Amino acid sequence: MNRINDELYPMIYKRKSFHVFRDPPSGKAYHDEYSITDNELIRIQEIYDSLVPLCPEIRTAMRIAENEETSCQRGQEKVLLFYSEDKPDALANIGYLGEQLDLYLAEMNIGTLWFGLNKNEMPDFDGLKYIIMISIGKVPEKAFRKDMFKAKRKELDEIWEGSLLEGVSEIVRFAPSACNSQPWKVIREGNHLDVCRYRNEKKIGVMPQDGLVVYNHIDIGIFLCFLELCLNRQNISFQRTLFSDDRDETMNLVARYQLNG
Repeated sequence: MNRINDELYPMIYKRKSFHVFRDPPSGKAYHDEYSITDNELIRIQEIYDSLVPLCPEIRTAMRIAENEETSCQRGQEKVLLFYSEDKPDALANIGYLGEQLDLYLAEMNIGTLWFGLNKNEMPDFDGLKYIIMISIGKVPEKAFRKDMFKAKRKELDEIWEGSLLEGVSEIVRFAPSACNSQPWKVIREGNHLDVCRYRNEKKIGVMPQDGLVVYNHIDIGIFLCFLELCLNRQNISFQRTLFSDDRDETMNLVARYQLNG
């Protein structure tokens, strides 16, 4: 099993979701002063092509598109469209890949927003099905998160059951998710962690419940990216076993991590 880039770990504390790409005090669009260069766009594609997938057997693609090709209107400069084969765990795989890219972009001072309620002019690409997009725009360093722990997240006892892992349990809960739904639960028993997707029957935000369930599959992949970066940071080696997440029960086992150190 290939290991994701450990150098991304500090970006967990920096990244944030830019719901609009404007400076809050002035209301000015960031792209009036900052912009993504052509070389950075080339680099983004190169980074995506080098990412470690959750499911290597699933073919994916990322396409950099113009704003006019989509319905997203958040003041972004470009959009990243993600495509995948239609296979089990395809959504979690895109979440895992996309979050690695999200963290790389934070390092480049490129702001991001995972955007689900989107229509685009190319629903298929290279024989692959459109999954989700990330809107992007260059922003100043000061626009990123200053104190991650001020972000609104569930209490630790809501997402973690069993003894805690220092440097892991309190950090993974800051993974981004659709409508901040945080659809994960970690159950620790001895030296293994069970990661489950929790289905919340309550409506959250503006997204329809059925749509939220779909995007929560992507969120689990994002969470696994955070979890593995934290485990690596603490020098905890592991073996990961994935379970097909094709059920809609209240608690769905997605992955088991056998900890070795």
